[in-house]
Parts: sequence; structure tokens; C-alpha cells
Amino acid sequence: MGEVVGAGILAHVPTIMLPRETRLAINEGKEISLVPGLHQLREEVFETLDYDTVVVLDSHWFTTVEFVLTAQDRRAGLFTAEELPRGMCRIPYDWRGDPELAFAVEAAAPAHSTWITAIDDPYLPMYYATLNLWKFLGEGLDKRWISVSVAQTGVTEDFLRAGRALGDAIASTDRKVLLVASGALSHTFWKLRELRDHEAGDPSHIRTPEAYAADLERIDWFKNGEHAKVLDTMDDFLRFRPEAMFAHYLMMAGALGEGDLRAAARQYGEYENSIGTGQVHLWFDRPADGFPGTHPTPPDPEYTRQTSGPDLPAAG
Repeated sequence: MGEVVGAGILAHVPTIMLPRETRLAINEGKEISLVPGLHQLREEVFETLDYDTVVVLDSHWFTTVEFVLTAQDRRAGLFTAEELPRGMCRIPYDWRGDPELAFAVEAAAPAHSTWITAIDDPYLPMYYATLNLWKFLGEGLDKRWISVSVAQTGVTEDFLRAGRALGDAIASTDRKVLLVASGALSHTFWKLRELRDHEAGDPSHIRTPEAYAADLERIDWFKNGEHAKVLDTMDDFLRFRPEAMFAHYLMMAGALGEGDLRAAARQYGEYENSIGTGQVHLWFDRPADGFPGTHPTPPDPEYTRQTSGPDLPAAG
């Protein structure tokens, strides 16, 4: 029986990929603490834990009519980011995938009344929310890595359901898994003509004082293992536009027990600004008796209707 042996909410911002001299130049001569935070996380967690596969819940990969998982045997190539090719250009990558786990997640989806498809197409695009973290945490370790998309038409309940399917699939295999919720907390950028005045990491540059306060409140809850408070106040937090509707965290929570989850976070690096957005690395160690596990999803007649008819929706 498989299990999750560790999980984290990790920042993937483009600045971590810039040359050190550039990072210092935009951060008032200081290192962006997210970078040494990742080095420490690799040393203390990714190089020491016994695990087979890293599952990245990728807040940059948006799909429309379903969640999608990468299911290739191997992914390799060069990556240039469409968003910031000046800073992320021709980055080499090469890692093993985990088709068995990916297709197990697809098979688990109907029990949770959600739509998940595993895709093994070698031309499936890459996103830097996965690649940037692999460069710091996975390169050279020869572990399996797969990614899960965010269904951009989803809401909180949909993300929890996808996470439940993921958790059940992991349990049905022999895999030891690390879950990486790759994304930010509050996520509103400064406008173009203002943002260069707000590139430094100091959180005084977070887009609004209210977003800053909401982030700090949730970081405190995470450190105290109070996941139920985070989940119970999602509607309030959505006012501050967490990245990808906070789907990366919600899928992680769905796989680990949701409100029953009590794992307390360890923080790596500082809470920092990135042109208005709130960034932090938080790691949740496996409790001595394991993570609580998934909740059942009640049968959903709407799901049955949408999967039994002759015409399913297609992306357009």
C-alpha cells in the first residue's frame, strides 16, 4: 500500500532562476531567501527521505474540461518559458515519469465524481511551476516526477475531489510519494509601469496590506497544523486571489485528509514578495501515524449525467 511521506507548498517564482548577481540587483543587494530555502529543503528532505515519486500540483498548467496528469515514461528536453524567456531560456531537463501512478489517478476519478485524464503524449507542454522546482529539488536524484493540472473551470470542491482521487490512487499502489503544491499565496501583481518599483523581496511590497495580513494569518495556521481553518475560510481568502484559486494547496489537502489534517509546517526561507504576490516555502512532515487520508465523495447525479451522455465537452 502506497502513502504520502511528505508534502509542501513551495514557491516557483521566476526570480529563483535568475543569475545570483541579478537576484541581488533587484533585491537591494541581498539574496532572495527562497533560493537558500530550496537548497536547505533539498538537503534536509529531498536527499534524505525514502520516496519513489514526486507529484507536482502545478498552478501554472490550466486545463478546461478536466484535470490532466503527465503519464510519460520519461520527460526530457529544453524549456523556454513563454512568460519570461529572458530569465528562463533553454533550460535542460530530464526525469523519469510514473505512468502507473498517473493512470491509477485517472481510474480513481469516477469514485469522486470528477474528471481526470492521464496523458502520455511526448509533446505535452511543460510549465515552469514544475520545472523550476525540479531544477532545485530533483535534478541528479533520479526520482520519478509527474505533474497535475488545475482545471480552470473548477471551484474549491472540485480541487478537493481531485485531491481525494490522487490520495486514493497513491494508496492503491506501492508508491511512496512527495506532494508538491507549487504556487503562491495571494497573487495580485503590480501594474507594468509600477512593478519595477516593487521587485524587492521585502513583504512591504505585497500588493495590499489586506493581502499581506491574509497570507500571514494562513502561514500561522499552517505552522500550527490548523488546516481546517484554512479550508473553512477559503471564500474569504479567494478575495485576495491566491494563485490558481489555491488549487495546488486544495488538491494536496484533499489527498491528505482535509480538515482532519493536523500536520504542522516548517518554513524554509522567509515569506517574501514577488512583484506584489506572496511567496513562501512550507513543508509538512509525515506524522508518526501517517497522514489521515482521503474523505469519501457523495454520489453526484450531475457527474453521472455528464459522463453517460453521447457528447462530452471538448476544449475550444
